[in-house]
Formats: sequence, C-alpha cells, structure tokens
Amino acid sequence: MRLFAATIGKLSSRRRQIRFGKVMGDRIVAVVVSAAVIALAALVTARAAESYHQLKKYNFPAAEGSTREYFDYITADSAARRVYLSHGTEIKVIDADNGTVVGTIGGLKLTHGVAVANEFGRGFITDGEQGKVIIFDLKTLKVIGEAKADKDADSVVYDPASKRVFVMNGDPNSATVIDAKTGNVAGTIALGGGPEFAAADGQGTVFVNIEDKNELVAIDSNTLKIKSRWPVEPAGAPTALAMDTLHRRLFSAGRKPQMLVVLDANSGKVIQSFPITGGADAAVFEPETGMVYVSTREGFVHIFHEDTPDKFSEVEKVKTELGAKTMGLDTKTHNIFVDTADFLPAGTNGRPQAVLGTFRVLVYSK
Repeated sequence: MRLFAATIGKLSSRRRQIRFGKVMGDRIVAVVVSAAVIALAALVTARAAESYHQLKKYNFPAAEGSTREYFDYITADSAARRVYLSHGTEIKVIDADNGTVVGTIGGLKLTHGVAVANEFGRGFITDGEQGKVIIFDLKTLKVIGEAKADKDADSVVYDPASKRVFVMNGDPNSATVIDAKTGNVAGTIALGGGPEFAAADGQGTVFVNIEDKNELVAIDSNTLKIKSRWPVEPAGAPTALAMDTLHRRLFSAGRKPQMLVVLDANSGKVIQSFPITGGADAAVFEPETGMVYVSTREGFVHIFHEDTPDKFSEVEKVKTELGAKTMGLDTKTHNIFVDTADFLPAGTNGRPQAVLGTFRVLVYSK
C-alpha cells in the first residue's frame, strides 16, 4: 500500500512538472511570438518609412513646333547633375536637384534617346524621323555635328570599351555604330529583328533586346559581329534592358508575357523571373544599392534587390501615373525620374492620345 501511494505521489509530482513545464513553455513561446510580432511590425514600419513617394512635379509647355505631345527616354547624368528629357522636337535638359531648365536642344523632328560620352565632352541624340544622330557639346548644349543613322533611330548607348556609340534602328532591324570622338559612322550591324534597349558591359560587349524575336543578342563592340542569341523566356517582346556589369547579370523586361527576367551575361542562362505590370519601357540597375528598377506604362515602378548574384527579391511596387513608362535614376540621391502627360481616350490604334502641352516630370524619393 505504501509502495502504491509512493508511486501515485511520484506520478502526481511528474504531472505537476509536466504541467509546469508546459505552462513555462507556452509562456516562452508566447514571449518569442510577441517579440517576433514586434520585430516584424518595426520592420514593416521601417520599410514603409523608406518607401518611395512623390517628391516633386515639374510641368513643361509643348515643345516648339510640335503638333502632338510625345516623350521618350530619360537619361540622368548624376555626376553633372543633369537630366535629359526626350520631348518631341526637343531635348529638355533640367537640373537634377531642382528641376530648373538648364537648356533646350531644339529644332529636331522626333527625339528618342540621349547617350553621354563624358570623356569626349559630347552627347548624342537619336532623331527617329530624320534617321540621324545629333551630336552636341555637353557644356554648352550646342549642336556641333550629326551622323547618319537610319529611319526609326531609337535607343542609344555609349560603349566605353570601344569608345563607340551604338544606335538601334527599330524598323530597319539594324544598329548604326558611331565613333564617339570623331562622330564618323564606323559600321552598321544587321540584327535580324527589331531592336529595343541596349546595354554595354564596358568590356567589349553590347547587349540588345530584340523585341519581335523574343531574344537578346550579344554584339562584339570592336568587330561589330553578333556573338550570341539567347531566348528571354518566360518573358516575351523584351524592351527595357539594364545590367550589373560587376556580377555579369542582365535584366530584361518583356511585355508579352509581362515579366522581368534575370540572365547570366556569360551564358544567357535565365536565373530568375518576376511578373510585372504592362508596358515596360525602362530598366535601371544601381550598383551602390543592388536595386533593379523597372517602369511601366500602367504607371508603376517595380523595385527588386540583388540579394546575391543568384538570388533576387521583390522590394516595392511604386504607384506613379498612367503613361509614365520611361525612367531615369539619379545615383547620387537615389531619386527616380519618370515622365507622362494627360491622355484622351484610346483611339483606333488602341492607345490613348497624349494631350499637347501637358508634359510633366515626376520625381520619387525615399
């Protein structure tokens, strides 16, 4: 009987220990969960505080001689504190810090892109309607020459390795190559499809999105020969293109399907992809922060982060305005520049018509 009672006592004591342990365990779990919730809330609050928001808006009148409102690429020269805006018959140059107009390069037909070659003190403007490149002095903004390209001269990029300017001619499916120092045409490259954005790696290769072929091509900037052709699946109709030259990563944004694809610049292998909104038309990579920015016609800037060269994560989706598809990034302030206008209802071509005289630039900041 005593043995039985002793056994029962031990069992009761054991049960009390278990209950006590369970209570203490529950309390520990509760404390850990509470701490995690607090930490998560703090993180969300901190991230919200760091979110991009509209900082400024700059309005501009219709470009001289324009009969329709048109705007295209934005080029930010952070070192010179200038932002170049393609605006119909002109390039509007504004101060990156306060938006004041530094100068206007006018008398053009239909401007698209601007490439800056600081080592030669020259800038290069593509005029698609004239099928040529206008060369200007970076200090005075005065036109100092021109070079023949082809109709629909559109995207343009400066390659520091070859010291050449590469102009993408959309309709002719070609690229015109210009010596940045002399302004002379160095050659023409048949691309086999409609080119869009281009990016130079600084080591002798220029990459170009071929929109109608759903591919990306690599060009030797010295021999002007195509080295590789890579598919951009799961994206399609690739337009915007940016590059992390240090880690050899390409960021190609497509419209059909609407995806951002990360590719290895050495092999063309797709590393990762993300869905984005419609009408992607600009992409920028920022080496200092490891951020990738993609702007779309639907009025969003998608922001991603390079966690490692093989892993990327979505950071933020910034709401801008309808039509704000092109973008420039000031790497000094990390401010984003996009431009747009007011729009009439969609016409017969399915696209809304921009209202003349409503062109504006929107600046987003953290």
